[in-house]
Amino acid sequence: MARRQSAPRLEFEAAAIYEYPEHLRPSLEALPSVPGVYVFHGESETLPLYIGKSVNLRSRVLSHLRTPNEAAMLRQSRRISWTRTGGEVGALLLEAKMIKEQQPLFNKRLRRNRQLCSLLLSDTQPQVVYAKEIDFAHQPGLYGLFANRRAALQALQTIADEHQLCYGLLGLESVTRGRGCFRSALKRCAGACCGKESAEAHHQRLLTALARLQLICWPWQGAIALKESTHELTEYHIIHNWLWLGSVTTLSAADDLRRLPAGFDHDGYKILCKPLLTGQAEIIDLADGR
Repeated sequence: MARRQSAPRLEFEAAAIYEYPEHLRPSLEALPSVPGVYVFHGESETLPLYIGKSVNLRSRVLSHLRTPNEAAMLRQSRRISWTRTGGEVGALLLEAKMIKEQQPLFNKRLRRNRQLCSLLLSDTQPQVVYAKEIDFAHQPGLYGLFANRRAALQALQTIADEHQLCYGLLGLESVTRGRGCFRSALKRCAGACCGKESAEAHHQRLLTALARLQLICWPWQGAIALKESTHELTEYHIIHNWLWLGSVTTLSAADDLRRLPAGFDHDGYKILCKPLLTGQAEIIDLADGR
């Protein structure tokens, strides 16, 4: 009996259906080689397809057009718009704000997070706390920024595993007072639960393990301006409590921004920590009245 042959398996790869998006060429003519944020727009005027940033807008946008893996996004794109910024920090801040506000279809990062939480160590046992309930900009003893409670507890468990800390003392599981936990018998816990290690030594090791995750409280009394200049454009980014309030081209225009409510911002913290705390940027303390 002749063996029936199955039909060849079809593999659809992006490269096989990719065509250079000629229809986007008009959007490229005015694209400058400066820092900024760019937007790929589809048919909708209110829901963009993709928002990105670069220190060189023209080079970055052109790289999208040569990427077969982005064929689906490019086919749906109808035009490209852009906004110039004073430098990389401004581009990062504007990109994060626009993505959270406009929720573009093809962006997977920097989405709005309503469950932002951290680990608060005010005693010996870490507690999961939420940004909607505690001021993360000024609360000492916070460690890590997490999308939800599960992620925070998973991070704490990983730290315990790496440093032989006790699940019971960390509140990750119940233990009987004076008796060793199950992990201590396996030598995965140093034994603070059963007297092999003092509670003080256990706590110090926990602090050492958490140190790399510690959040830094906002170190100024009020709002500041971060000055950024490039390609003949100078901007002052107005920041308070790790929240970017907006940018102006002169300090005299900053008054209205500095009066805005300023709650802790997850993306602002990640973007601004390094330039603000390492002396890499020129900072003007607006509380000084300058």
